[in-house]
Amino acid sequence: MTLSLKARFAQAEIVLAPGVYDALTASLGEAAGFEALYVSGASIAYTRLGRPDIGLVSMAEVADTITMIRDRIATPLIVDADTGYGNALNMQRTMRLFERAGANALQIEDQSFPKRCGHLADKSVIPAAEMVGKIKAAVDARASQETLIIARTDAIAVEGFESALERAHLYAQAGADMLFVEAPGSADELGRVTAELTGLAPLMANMVEGGRTPIKSAKELEALGFSLVIFPGGIVRALARAAQDFYGTLKRDGSTDAFRNQMFDFDQLNAVIGTPQMIAAGRSYEAEQIIAAAEKSRQA
Repeated sequence: MTLSLKARFAQAEIVLAPGVYDALTASLGEAAGFEALYVSGASIAYTRLGRPDIGLVSMAEVADTITMIRDRIATPLIVDADTGYGNALNMQRTMRLFERAGANALQIEDQSFPKRCGHLADKSVIPAAEMVGKIKAAVDARASQETLIIARTDAIAVEGFESALERAHLYAQAGADMLFVEAPGSADELGRVTAELTGLAPLMANMVEGGRTPIKSAKELEALGFSLVIFPGGIVRALARAAQDFYGTLKRDGSTDAFRNQMFDFDQLNAVIGTPQMIAAGRSYEAEQIIAAAEKSRQA
């Protein structure tokens, strides 16, 4: 039996969740054996819009992404819900919509709008009291106590480290199920997050390649006391680099020959996405198959 995220985060071993942005990346993440997947708002912006993570992605676009992913996989989904897309009432609508779409946890942040990626400069935050209201609104709106609320603060870059810790305490008191202090700038600050906040709620860390926080492995973060680590945009950075190389090779050579050993061929990709199984499933519903099965059942 698969544990709920709430039960899983109560265990000592850290949960490692890779970023995904569509049904294909989610299916590959599930096949790799991850316990949970992180639906990254930044990755949706990068791939659907070809633009940075600066608040351009809408609630409806994320809800549509969750729906498509949930139709494909069963793995728990931790969803980046940005600021809740407005005030406390907007937060409640976001909670209801994302939960129905298949989210198991919503991460919400205390940035003002338009928000920015947590590792970009020139962020701003709303008053702590306003964020407390959003958290309480989300608590009231969720249909299931198993749907988690992850409260993120971006206050380090705006108000300083101590203010971020103070906000985290307030957010835990408001009912957040997990705390996320975004963009600690050093290993010492990562350690202080866990030293100051352990016991209030499970803690989350965010690893961004080239970002403000030093990259640590899941095991290193587990030793510090974190319960969840995400690598949200790594898949897009990897695929964007591969795509750039692919297009450059094709333009240069007029052929994919030089890139072939870095690609799936037609049959290999169809195997990955389950084409043979889908065709077999479709055939099982064809009239002659149903008639044959019914005849066999009568003869038995």
